Amino acid sequence: MNAEIISIGDELLIGQTINTNASWLGSELALINIKVKNCQTISDTREAIMQSFDLAFKRSDLIIVTGGLGPTKDDITKHVLCEYFNTKLVVNNEVLKRIEDYFLKRDRVMLEVNSLQASLPEVCEMIPNYQGTASGMWFEKDGKVLISLPGVPYEMKGMMTDIILEKIGKFFQVKALYHKTILTTGIGESFLAEKIKDWENDLLSKGFSLAYLPSTGLLKLRITSPSGEKDEALIDMYFQELTKIIPENVFGYENDVLADVIGQKLRKAGKTISSVESCTGGGIANEIVRVAGSSDYYQGSIVAYSYDLKCDLVDVKLETLNKFGAVSEETAIEMAQGGLKKMNTDFCIATTGIAGPAGGTDEKPVGTVWIAIASKEKIHAKCFYFGDNRQRNMKMTIFAALNLLRNNFLD
Repeated sequence: MNAEIISIGDELLIGQTINTNASWLGSELALINIKVKNCQTISDTREAIMQSFDLAFKRSDLIIVTGGLGPTKDDITKHVLCEYFNTKLVVNNEVLKRIEDYFLKRDRVMLEVNSLQASLPEVCEMIPNYQGTASGMWFEKDGKVLISLPGVPYEMKGMMTDIILEKIGKFFQVKALYHKTILTTGIGESFLAEKIKDWENDLLSKGFSLAYLPSTGLLKLRITSPSGEKDEALIDMYFQELTKIIPENVFGYENDVLADVIGQKLRKAGKTISSVESCTGGGIANEIVRVAGSSDYYQGSIVAYSYDLKCDLVDVKLETLNKFGAVSEETAIEMAQGGLKKMNTDFCIATTGIAGPAGGTDEKPVGTVWIAIASKEKIHAKCFYFGDNRQRNMKMTIFAALNLLRNNFLD
């Protein structure tokens, strides 16, 4: 079967908003053995929407449309859907009640334009949206399906994950695949591929496929079996072998988060942690406290960019800064030791580096970062060279620091 994604929105066409919905939908549909063959990005006009529907129904069995379902006048998708499927809008009382409850719970005034979102095309099957006010719609025509969803990413993803993916699988009787994903950090894609080539070749010889899924600071490896869950135990065995090859890089599976993995270890050990940050500017603190319950083990952060604050807040010696510079092993160690003492924790992470794009030298180029971790018993410090992109350098430093803690203090 052929699947197609239609993304509606002028903001997508002019580059004001990045179309993350299409890429996410493509990857999620692939997980249930449906391949997206075509994508269209179109403007919020009747003509563009009608033409895109005509083209999609000629070549695709499943069409997923995102966008154009808001309460304002420029959101015309529902009206065009009515015209296309020769139907009319009718009030759905279940949706109306859900919208009323949505505003009541948030202590907000519900306007007339909001109530209009309860009107849906009469021939569609309503798909509930539990995170917003725009419902999804499921249409069938000549054995084909068109699904219209809101463009707000977290609303669309919730509806797909909770309801639609399973419904699609049943409607098209898709043969189930089995996937499992292992999470790594601190290793590049090409380097990892070379290191595990024998493992990968053996995996492929058994009829499995392997996908490398890189993102900043993370590299996921997903094994897929065309035979379904009967291969679960064998895939688990392969991942156990992989963990033995790169134990310092593997930290979890599926939707695990490195900060959460570390938090669980800290909580189990009854240990606390703090951070002293320069080049990450509070990024480590933010990453840690994103995890619910992090107050059990995380005490706080000191962000100290200047020499004065490094000296005044965490007792870095001025002589150390003058002799070795802010970006040095010696400074990173004193930052970690000072933070450990000031915040009275079991561990303290310190980061200092040249995030860029300026500030580098031949001796210390942009992307040079020193990370130090202190406990009452030991100090561990390491230098990294991440590159010339500021945001990427900060993100890479955060993951490197957390993984350094995991490998040297918690495992």
